[in-house]
Amino acid sequence: MFVIFTQQTFIMSSITIEHNVTPAKLDVLYVDDWPVWTKGVSEFDWTYDQKETCYIIEGKAIVTPEGEEPVTIQEGDMVFFPKGMKCVWKIIEPIEKHYRFE
Repeated sequence: MFVIFTQQTFIMSSITIEHNVTPAKLDVLYVDDWPVWTKGVSEFDWTYDQKETCYIIEGKAIVTPEGEEPVTIQEGDMVFFPKGMKCVWKIIEPIEKHYRFE
């Protein structure tokens, strides 16, 4: 008799967040060399036509992917947005981030 186990992965959001990224990881990724984007308190629609990785330098936002639950991102978070994702950004504290597109 054989028993087969399968692993299931449940993704709650198409956004992936890594909290409290270490300075060593930031150095390895050369995050300080990435462009910087800033935006004040506001709300707007956005579509990612490329995959984006960003590091939140300061501020806080709630990002709501189309058809999904809202996700809060804030200072110290490394955030991964998939290509093709449509969302609403609600910036609740002025935000500054390093970013790169792939």
